[in-house]
Amino acid sequence: MLNRIKTLTAAAVLATLPVLGHAAAATAPEFRGIDNWLNGPPLTMQQLRGKVVLVDFWTYTCINCIHTLPYVKQWNEKYRNQGLAVIGVHTPEYPFERDTGNVKTAISRFGISYPVAQDNEYATWNAWGNQYWPAFYLVDRKGRIVYSHFGEGDYAQTEAAIQHALAEKD
Repeated sequence: MLNRIKTLTAAAVLATLPVLGHAAAATAPEFRGIDNWLNGPPLTMQQLRGKVVLVDFWTYTCINCIHTLPYVKQWNEKYRNQGLAVIGVHTPEYPFERDTGNVKTAISRFGISYPVAQDNEYATWNAWGNQYWPAFYLVDRKGRIVYSHFGEGDYAQTEAAIQHALAEKD
């Protein structure tokens, strides 16, 4: 019964996804200062317009990030054919996490197949005003940030937000 109440509450909360931020800042920032794109070619938010985009700020030694990866990978597999694009933004916490070889090894070890932007200089992190590992930002088909979550947990609510954004028509 408790799980049912929690699910209904999440559904009620997500009945309409709000546009986050101030009107001028509601549009998702571009990826900036990316050192390397791994698992694919360089991408821009403009190229991704028309898709729902889940941006995941993470770093490979963060235990909380590691705990969220199975969910992110599952969402990528489950929803990519419905219009979801998952983009990992690897922003290092420690100097050794800046090494591209280490990041590639971690991507392989964790079985990450979606594109990962290596943000060594925090340019994208700062453009998004991010302050946390891990951090999820959901961008609708119009390029607006409609949901965010910081840290672990609330996986059902995050997935409900993805489903809702995918179901919305332009």
